[in-house]
Amino acid sequence: MVDFSTVVLIALILLALIAFFKTIRIVPQRSAFIVERLGKYRATLEAGFHVLTPFVDKVAYRHTLKEQAVDVPPQTCITQDNISVVVDGILYLQVIDPGKASYGINNYQFASTQLAQTTMRSVIGRLELDRTFEERETINSEIVDAVDKASDPWGVKVTRYEVKNIVPPQSIKDAMEKQMRAEREKRAVVAQSEGEKQAKINVAEGDKQELIKRSEGEKQRRINEAVGQATEIEKVAEATAKGIREIASAINEQGGQDAVNLRVAEQYIKQFGNLARTNNSLIIPTNLSDMAGMIASAMTVVQQARRDDGTGPAGR
Repeated sequence: MVDFSTVVLIALILLALIAFFKTIRIVPQRSAFIVERLGKYRATLEAGFHVLTPFVDKVAYRHTLKEQAVDVPPQTCITQDNISVVVDGILYLQVIDPGKASYGINNYQFASTQLAQTTMRSVIGRLELDRTFEERETINSEIVDAVDKASDPWGVKVTRYEVKNIVPPQSIKDAMEKQMRAEREKRAVVAQSEGEKQAKINVAEGDKQELIKRSEGEKQRRINEAVGQATEIEKVAEATAKGIREIASAINEQGGQDAVNLRVAEQYIKQFGNLARTNNSLIIPTNLSDMAGMIASAMTVVQQARRDDGTGPAGR
């Protein structure tokens, strides 16, 4: 049989171990334990090693001081234009006062999500369907303000709220899709018409510039031609005047008069040979033998012209 003293010893050892484990408490980082003594709040244990009074003190609540992400379940909300939408989100909160979080409310996570849902229904009810997709920041801000104000006595700080999904009914989704398709087609037609308009404007502007450049080119061409013709006339006149001066100078030199007589005779004979040829018939003057008289008459005309011009002997 087992000795009674041995049993008592084993019992004492087990009791000592139990007392030891109930006395020693190690609190992890970013955590807080609420200790009660005989059912009454005694202390808040922060991270580190702690010793409790066995069988008198106990850890009643354990809280994490990290930021917590709490999923807000989907719920049906009615917009201002009486459209039912299903909305869900995520609520971010953090325990600031572990004592208030333990004794201020039974379950702060459940209470925060319920308050976020009721606030969500209220905010969505003031917006039309189209604005609910545009006012996400406004919705988030209003929910954070409302829940944070209500959770202050609970020792909880609401940092932010994010709307995950806003799901309208299928019929509304189909109508919105048709509207967006029509809007895209409208923008495509407008863009195409604007492109065609701009293309026509560019073509017209190009034609205008072409006509202007062409007219300027034609104007410059005519100016160049006129300048060229004027220069040509001037040069011909200068050359003619120079030639006449040379001829006049040659006539006044020795033997110039005889050269003129000879030239006049040559021209007379040449022109006489071409005179009045019609149907192979040649008209011959009756005084063909009086060649010297004709030459003399021609020279008289030349001398008279020289005197009138002021280059003959009488002019000098």
